[in-house]
Amino acid sequence: MHKWVWGWTRPDLLCGLYLRLLLWMGVVGGATVDQSIERVLSNCSKHERYTRNYDYMEGGDVRIRRLYSRTQWFLTIDEHGNISGTQDASNYYSVLEMRTVSEGGVLAIKGVKSQYYISMSRTGILQGKKDYSDMCNFKEVFLENYYTAYLSEKWTKRGREMFISLSQKGRPLRGKKTRKENVAAHFIPRKCQEDDKTLA
Repeated sequence: MHKWVWGWTRPDLLCGLYLRLLLWMGVVGGATVDQSIERVLSNCSKHERYTRNYDYMEGGDVRIRRLYSRTQWFLTIDEHGNISGTQDASNYYSVLEMRTVSEGGVLAIKGVKSQYYISMSRTGILQGKKDYSDMCNFKEVFLENYYTAYLSEKWTKRGREMFISLSQKGRPLRGKKTRKENVAAHFIPRKCQEDDKTLA
């Protein structure tokens, strides 16, 4: 009895495995599955090529934000490239494009309406520039108090970092007078309304 059961179930088991194997091979070999696999592989390879040839100024991570200072001013860049603060939350010159330009949180910040980049000179003066250069690179630093600071990636003053900052009167401070601990250098990036993103 034991041998008969063993002799009967074994072929059934092998036959079941064989049928499952054939079914699995048929599905994998099917056109629909092949197309899906090719699509996935194609997408993966495209992603790899994209990341390896990454041109940050053409397609970097882009955020549209308003930078609200801890001194209660929105950072603006006007049509002449002047940088200052406003307390008008609907001021179009305060809408900024923040684009990743290299790894490590380095950004270029540009006014959406004015099309000027924020730049910092060797002496720490903030000014607008129409053409992007490495003077427009700022490193985004996340602070423990939930604010964010933006330091010049190119310039330091005697080894000391220089930050974008707005005084209590809404005026930009020279970088050499700024510190990471100063409230003037602390900002909160605020999301913009959809209509603000299409100003340019």
